[in-house]
Amino acid sequence: MYISNITHFLNESGDIPKQIPEEARELASFFALVVDTTTKKNNPFLASTEIRCFNDNCEGIIESELVKTKKEIHWICPNCQNEGIISEWQGTKWDNI
Repeated sequence: MYISNITHFLNESGDIPKQIPEEARELASFFALVVDTTTKKNNPFLASTEIRCFNDNCEGIIESELVKTKKEIHWICPNCQNEGIISEWQGTKWDNI
């Protein structure tokens, strides 16, 4: 399970820096997509995001939800069970609430 504070991936301007390693940048971009999609839909229960899972050889579509307190976003791939929690997304450029 990934437990992620999205601000750990951002620079002082709130952007994902180009200077970080490619793998970290890709993971940060995935988290940003999940935050953007989940907060647009304001999902209180698991719902499809149309975002493809990043695990090798998995073609699952990520499902996500705003946790009851709306302080965290839970995401999961129903195919491979890859999952995580994203915190501190409030006030980022991907926060649509």
